[in-house]
Amino acid sequence: MVTATPKVSVVIPAYNNADFIAETIESVLAQTFTDFELIIADHSSTDDTKAIIERYADDPRVTILTTPAGGGAPRNWNRVTEAAQGEYIKLVCGDDLVYPDNLRLQLQAIETDPSVTMVASPRDIIDARGAVVISNRGLGGLTGTTPGAAAVRRTVAAGTNLFGEPGCVLIRRSTLVEIGLWDPRFPYLIDEATYARVLLQGSLVTVDVPLAAFRLSDTQWSVELAQEQSSQAAAFHRWVRVEHPDVVSARDVAIGNARAAVLARLRRIVYWRLRARMKVTV
Repeated sequence: MVTATPKVSVVIPAYNNADFIAETIESVLAQTFTDFELIIADHSSTDDTKAIIERYADDPRVTILTTPAGGGAPRNWNRVTEAAQGEYIKLVCGDDLVYPDNLRLQLQAIETDPSVTMVASPRDIIDARGAVVISNRGLGGLTGTTPGAAAVRRTVAAGTNLFGEPGCVLIRRSTLVEIGLWDPRFPYLIDEATYARVLLQGSLVTVDVPLAAFRLSDTQWSVELAQEQSSQAAAFHRWVRVEHPDVVSARDVAIGNARAAVLARLRRIVYWRLRARMKVTV
């Protein structure tokens, strides 16, 4: 049951997700925790995304918005987030899934300690048809409660986003508002860069079971940005080093940059090998 001010706001910034958006929305509406609102903003899609979203207009939990064209992903991510009223925010990309106990377990974890600003969980990686490609991926050994600065250092040195996509994460809305919402400076790392700023305000807690699914598809915008991954990671690492020299060292940055370059190449190889499974029609 949704209260006047819901506990959690789930927000979906949708763009050309017609093949998957209904499944994404249904996964949110099927949550075992029920005190949430769902806000969906279509970013001037050129496919049937908007028409599919509008099928849910009569559900009292759902608010549907339209975002004018332009501004890239950050514009729509901030559009849905600005409309949120809940104490906590979960952003779900328009082709990903959240498992039924996602909100219940993550909310339970984050409310154990007022210093915790973010909770994260592993996820499964699925193909365009929803079949699992890799299971229980993420966190890089982080478990329990970790000081935010230590978690940021770990993700920089790893050269990759240890916390996963936004569907894997729950954030205190007050903290997200305080830091200025989603960070637009590193498009491929919009989530990781924002997580870092959120974590530098508090602590991380983990729920060590997969609670979401990240979909690989040939329409996915992160695939299109694969060529820029390592350069954006290096820029993000430099930013953390300059702004927070007490958090990451020059050695952390050097190691993270080297790992990011290797991982970007490996990711392109994986995308190439899975190209058939990433197609919507196979």
